[in-house]
Amino acid sequence: MTVSPSLLIDPLRLQTLLAEARGRFDVDALAECESTSSLLLSRAGRGAPSGSVIVADRQSAGRGSRGRSWLASPQASLTFSVLWRFDGGIEHLSGLSLAVGVAVIDALAACGASGLALKWPNDILHEQAKLGGILIELESQPDCALAVVGIGLNLRLPENLGEGVEFALPPAALEGVLSPLPDRHVLFAQLLIELARVFDRFAQGGFAVLRDQWQARHAWQDRPVRLLRDGRVEKEGICRGADSDGALLVQTAAGVERCLSGDLSLRAA
Repeated sequence: MTVSPSLLIDPLRLQTLLAEARGRFDVDALAECESTSSLLLSRAGRGAPSGSVIVADRQSAGRGSRGRSWLASPQASLTFSVLWRFDGGIEHLSGLSLAVGVAVIDALAACGASGLALKWPNDILHEQAKLGGILIELESQPDCALAVVGIGLNLRLPENLGEGVEFALPPAALEGVLSPLPDRHVLFAQLLIELARVFDRFAQGGFAVLRDQWQARHAWQDRPVRLLRDGRVEKEGICRGADSDGALLVQTAAGVERCLSGDLSLRAA
């Protein structure tokens, strides 16, 4: 399916909506690509500056967490990736996906959305259904740490979700949260504004300075949870939120345990 250029995000119009973040992002709008994050990582290797953004209406090989594909259709989703460089090594970027979640929730709230929550480490929820996801890819460079932040949000549920596809969480769409849906330029601009704010705070103090905000939005704070690996329960306990470096804290019979592995899947018990 070919997307008319007139339906794409207009980078010039977007700049007029960016308020204090104007000039901090260089947005490239594409009708289609394999993956916005893969393309941005390739451009980063050729010297693309911090604040480079790629937004695409269709990704033929979009990536989700744990290697899953991201289902999206033109005009039914907002999928984009942002390149940002941070001083120091990648060890200082622990918890970045959680910090980005705070930015996404704040942006959607600024557009009028309510009933939203975050699930460790990278899901955006509405009433226990998945509204969107975050994928962070990091690279260490000689003078900085490079992060490519991929974000996907369902604006409307795709007509074909795929027969036989089993979802860890049922899908949700922003049209079920906000009526009418905000203009995509307004929504996208608000996301970039909040991302710039969170990146600035994260650069100064890491996830620790955003931890309280994340926990206030945490879907399963102080609730029973299970941690699964390859479909098998590895831990059960009470979720106590996240540590200052983004590690999940689960109170088990052995005490409060830290969980950092991206291979683990969190579920309500």
